[in-house]
Amino acid sequence: MKVGIVMGSKSDYPVVERAEKILTDFGVDFETRIISAHRTPRAAEKFASEAESSGIEVIIAAAGKAAHLGGVLAAFTPLPVIGLPVKSSTLDGLDSLLSIVQMPKGVPVATVAIDGAENAGLLAVQILSVKYSELRQAMKDYKLKMENDVLAIDAEFNK
Repeated sequence: MKVGIVMGSKSDYPVVERAEKILTDFGVDFETRIISAHRTPRAAEKFASEAESSGIEVIIAAAGKAAHLGGVLAAFTPLPVIGLPVKSSTLDGLDSLLSIVQMPKGVPVATVAIDGAENAGLLAVQILSVKYSELRQAMKDYKLKMENDVLAIDAEFNK
């Protein structure tokens, strides 16, 4: 099981590494690349076109500003693509979010919150868990731990 993580710029990495941590915690292999939809469109096409044959099963595309990376990748692959809008210096990431979420019919890109790297990683794990039962159980365990952690915080708060 392998996830391809593509970011449009090296400056996106502080956000992307949080998705990497989730994938690492779940034991999911990944490769992270810097490929720009606008500055390296041929590299984006090549990556997306070859992703399936290289063993990638889900792609996370992180981009800011005119964030077309997820859509460009989705145009060239049958694999699920998760768009991760990155907060940029302009419009607080709303531009990125709208660029990713407003895909035309026939080119779907799942979209998480602005800077929502953890959810991008978790969504990738959930998608993979359809095929890998060990990930399904790990996700159930993760959700149970999250619930227990909140209940413990509530109990401590209400002492």
